[in-house]
Amino acid sequence: MSGIAASLHLGYIYQKNGRMNDITITAWVEAPLDKVWAYWTQPEHIMNWNHASDDWHCPKAVNDLVKGGEFHYTMAAKDGSFSFDFNGTYEEIHPGVSIDYFIEDGRKVSVQFQSEGEGVRVTSAFEPEEVNSMEVQKAGWQAILDNFKKCVETE
Repeated sequence: MSGIAASLHLGYIYQKNGRMNDITITAWVEAPLDKVWAYWTQPEHIMNWNHASDDWHCPKAVNDLVKGGEFHYTMAAKDGSFSFDFNGTYEEIHPGVSIDYFIEDGRKVSVQFQSEGEGVRVTSAFEPEEVNSMEVQKAGWQAILDNFKKCVETE
């Protein structure tokens, strides 16, 4: 399993001095807020961008976007050598503004959507796991967010 896949798949909460050290990633997406929100939340779009590299893909996405609802994404190597499920439960949803959820290993993720000029700033903060370095985790999640940006802006 690649470091990127491991950082998404393996889940242990990293703590330093008893406090969480969130990792934050961001991207400015040149598109209207309604399109950004749709691409972030609708399974038919999620499957097009939810991968960290071109040799991976997301062949399945189920998303029940309500408080207490769950999402289930299958992340897989295109050559069929490995796959895993990335699942979570929504804690708070404020349409067009923010989404907070817990990954099935208990780590919290917060995503913010802020209109800026002709686009939207998407910022995600997540609790890291302890298997991979913070740098590897940040790079993997940022690569997925960059794929999201590319997908929204080119479709």
